[in-house]
Amino acid sequence: MADDAAFRQSFAARYRNPLLGTLAVALFLAAWQAIFLVVPFNPLFISKPSAIFLGFIDLIDSGDLAYDLAVSAVPFVLGFVAAALVGVPLGIVMGWRVRVGYALDPLMTVFYASPLVALAPLVVIFFGVGVGGKALIIFFLSVFPFVFNVYAGVHSVDRLLVNVVRSLGGSEWDLYRKVIFPSVLPYIVAASRIAVGRALIGVLVGEFFAASEGIGYAISRFGDIFALDRMFACILTVMAIAVVLTESIRFAERAAFPWRSER
Repeated sequence: MADDAAFRQSFAARYRNPLLGTLAVALFLAAWQAIFLVVPFNPLFISKPSAIFLGFIDLIDSGDLAYDLAVSAVPFVLGFVAAALVGVPLGIVMGWRVRVGYALDPLMTVFYASPLVALAPLVVIFFGVGVGGKALIIFFLSVFPFVFNVYAGVHSVDRLLVNVVRSLGGSEWDLYRKVIFPSVLPYIVAASRIAVGRALIGVLVGEFFAASEGIGYAISRFGDIFALDRMFACILTVMAIAVVLTESIRFAERAAFPWRSER
């Protein structure tokens, strides 16, 4: 009995955050379903979780959901990877080279603060409605978290480590490779968590404006024909993917940097 109690206690303590998150989602869905028992909502404007679940099953059985997700995954991966490959080196150079930082910081701030989503139609006009246009929208939305997080990370590099490498005759490349990049790795992980959400928004925006397939197009199409059960099923699927990706990055962060684990 004591062993069982200890096991249950350790299990609850270890998986406390996922259990609390799952409970919160379950309570939210239950409250959403219960509201329909009291308020006679028009099904043309909102759906309930039970109908959404049935629509979700239909989309899975038909294969449409898997196909649309596969279509959207290609520009998502291309745009997100390109954002990391460009944003991380740019942030490092801006942070380490003072003059470069002074020159580019106002420009980066202007672009980051501007409504980039509003420029999506212009991107579609110039680059088309294919993978390239959508990947570019995703890139523009997700590159700036990498730039600014890494930029801040370089400023937090321990100068003692820099002086040690220089005193031992290390080159500039040694500083980047052995001090700066390892020091900003936690900031890159934090930037990834932010950029994932912005990249998913980019997928939806790109497919809302001009597309004939993909999860964003499916959401728009189901909304146009008032198939709200399937529309909400697609929306909740995107939300679930965002949660899975974010939690996966958090898990990788805890595994790589256990001393930074949150309470």
